[in-house]
Amino acid sequence: MIEFSLLTALLAGLLGGVHCVGMCGGIVAAFSFRADGSSPPFRLHLAYNLGRVTSYVLFGALAGTLGASLKLADFLPVQTLLYLLAQVVMILLGLYLAGFSRWVLVFERAGGTVWKRVKPLFQKLLPVKSLPQALLAGMAWGWLPCGLVYSILVSALAAGSATSGAALMLAFGLGTLPNLLGMGLFARQLQPFMQQRWVRRAAGLTVASFGIWGLLRLGYSAFPSP
Repeated sequence: MIEFSLLTALLAGLLGGVHCVGMCGGIVAAFSFRADGSSPPFRLHLAYNLGRVTSYVLFGALAGTLGASLKLADFLPVQTLLYLLAQVVMILLGLYLAGFSRWVLVFERAGGTVWKRVKPLFQKLLPVKSLPQALLAGMAWGWLPCGLVYSILVSALAAGSATSGAALMLAFGLGTLPNLLGMGLFARQLQPFMQQRWVRRAAGLTVASFGIWGLLRLGYSAFPSP
């Protein structure tokens, strides 16, 4: 089911932009304006986001390695349980994006302790003046506690290998690029649209449908029709 999972991660990242506007808006604003009021060039925005996606890929590889250490391929009940958990989290994520539930925030609170340690390092890199500095700032940005990121990490854990986990997080990270690059370049124009209720609900319910579809696939494989 890896192809389905990769597509789900990509689309979750793309549709999760309604969350990114609120979650990362302050950070994007810090990246988007220099001391003289001008906007940094596109290559710096791209470097920020490539650094962020790099962190996601590393997280995915670590989660996949942890999954592999559990020998999921040899212990099908655990593999099935993690896959089930991943789909449930995806549904909760969709409901959160749509504004119907806040359960996913449990993941964000769990990551807050780590971010408190990373944030001072991140702040020392601002204002960004070079591509290497932008890349490092983006990698630090990747540690921002985010329910959207952590939800996909559950799927990376269920993937059962470092390569598959990294691939899932890469697909997710690529899905987030259009929104976060767009926020960096057109923040004032994009934010009002992304915060409209119908946009949030349409995006959230679509993400939730991925989890529902994943559960249906699991049910079909466990109880195939005669």
